[in-house]
Amino acid sequence: MTNAIRLGPRSLTALALTSTVGVVAFGWPFLAPPDSTLAAHAQDAPWLFAGLLILLVAVVAATIAESGLGPKAVAMLGVLAATGAALRPLGAGTAGIEPMFFLLLLSGRVLGPGFGFTLGSLTMFASALLTGGVGPWLPFQMLAMGWFTMGAGLLPGPDRLRGRTELALLSAYGFLAALAYGTVMNLAGWPFMGALASGIAFDPHAAVPANLARFVAYCLATSLGWDLGRALVTVVLTLALGPAVLKALRRATRRAAFETAVTFESG
Repeated sequence: MTNAIRLGPRSLTALALTSTVGVVAFGWPFLAPPDSTLAAHAQDAPWLFAGLLILLVAVVAATIAESGLGPKAVAMLGVLAATGAALRPLGAGTAGIEPMFFLLLLSGRVLGPGFGFTLGSLTMFASALLTGGVGPWLPFQMLAMGWFTMGAGLLPGPDRLRGRTELALLSAYGFLAALAYGTVMNLAGWPFMGALASGIAFDPHAAVPANLARFVAYCLATSLGWDLGRALVTVVLTLALGPAVLKALRRATRRAAFETAVTFESG
């Protein structure tokens, strides 16, 4: 595996901070006690949006600055992010057809966790601009997609697993991670649905087990079909196109030689 963008001390610290804030932002309905006043500030989501976005930008900036990102890595990042952003609208309005996940999965596998997190976040941001999907949900999408793509770069055996074994590993991860992405994104909107569906809406006065049951019911009622479709499409594309795409990505990274120091010779 090539680490086109290395995670050093500063970028790891920024990533840990962002992830910690992200976990709290996603999971606060299950972290705050029933008598907490946190629910009274649920409409402050735009402030959380701004804070998370700043932290995400800080992670990407620290990662790029510390890795000494060269022009070849910038070009690779730009091409893959643009391709992923262009793939996202292809499934708009059709349950689960989201080929962007398949491309990011394989890119994170080949180019490493640092590149994966940066690519996932940047692709989601670019696709939001392309589709007009900018809103308070965007930093949650950027963070969740960064986690998804980074996780692919952290899978075991990048230098030993090849062929069917690697495809099976990537397919299993892609299936579970695509489901997990949909679940955590449900957490981003579920607490703010109010009385739209009282039986499955977040109840700030209920205990954690009761709210957990409500959340499970919410996921089953609203997004399970879409999430399963996304997961299955990711598996099918990985099995069908994975060998060719992995080969192309690995060939491109070998030619780019990201980890080779640039030297200058006198004429």
